[in-house]
Amino acid sequence: MDQIAKGPKGLSRRTFIASAAVVTSAAILTRPAGAAEFTYKLATGQSLTQPINTRLEQAVGRINQASGGRLEIKFFPASQLGSDTDLLTQIRSGGVDFLNIAGSVLSTVASVAGIANVGFAFSDYTQVWKALDGDLGKLIAAQVEKTGALVVAKPADNTFRQITSFTKPIKTADDLNGYKIRVPVSPIFTSLFKSLGASPTSINFTELYTALQTHIVDGQENGLVTIEAGKLYEVQKYVSETNHIWDPFFILGNRRSMTGLPTDLQELVRKEFDRAALEQREDTAKLNVTLKDQLIAKGLTFVASDKDSFRKALSKSGFYTEWRGKFGEENWKILESAVGTMA
Repeated sequence: MDQIAKGPKGLSRRTFIASAAVVTSAAILTRPAGAAEFTYKLATGQSLTQPINTRLEQAVGRINQASGGRLEIKFFPASQLGSDTDLLTQIRSGGVDFLNIAGSVLSTVASVAGIANVGFAFSDYTQVWKALDGDLGKLIAAQVEKTGALVVAKPADNTFRQITSFTKPIKTADDLNGYKIRVPVSPIFTSLFKSLGASPTSINFTELYTALQTHIVDGQENGLVTIEAGKLYEVQKYVSETNHIWDPFFILGNRRSMTGLPTDLQELVRKEFDRAALEQREDTAKLNVTLKDQLIAKGLTFVASDKDSFRKALSKSGFYTEWRGKFGEENWKILESAVGTMA
């Protein structure tokens, strides 16, 4: 990965990640052999260069050090332990103890997590954090607890999503008619694009580059951070600035693993993962300012989209009515309390 996108204090993300790894390794090496009372695993499915991995790596180092060696968390980023769907199974069974996962993927086992992915619900980050740090976040966390996992930190930012395409730019809802587009393994994403007339296919992110390269699908949708980190600019031509969905990252803990820790270590874990999430939000906000120019330099063409045409198509198709029914009236009211009434 070219050292273009910058992390905090002007460091390249590659340098930043390497530095964090050195700090973490140093903390581990200074502990007496065999001192850890608890040895846990933290997994992610995100590319190594994404800010969430940088910040989680740092959090692991701080936890290991601040616990005096009592809690060692081994870090496995970038799908080292399996795809997102594999990792969801593992966090519930205890195969991994902590997991960073997109809300869109989490919704396959905790359906209300998908309420954060309602198409064109959020207009800006003020609405996003009001909802996710407030009642909507509490609602999602309560359902996650029923799956064998716990939400152990504030949500991080998986960003507003844009549509990328190979064959043509996507400017209006009509441009999606019959269009083959990859979506995450998430019912609401599939529903959204079917309602817009597209032909969506659910593919794990680890398989996305190849699917685009071989034209199994001609387009996909993700945030700019993910588009750059996954080198999708190599197999796409256009970015349509739709902001059609915002997606969170949730940091989960296996219920048995988390409750098996003494109270002070539970508090330490929550404190440091909260810090990681908040710092990642800041990192991502900075990256979003610079990534557009970087992606243009790498060959992508950005096009404006007619957001009203997409919203009108969703209303006409009954998308909002359908999902209001699926999420339930009370849950829908919690969403609308942050974003306003949706038809």
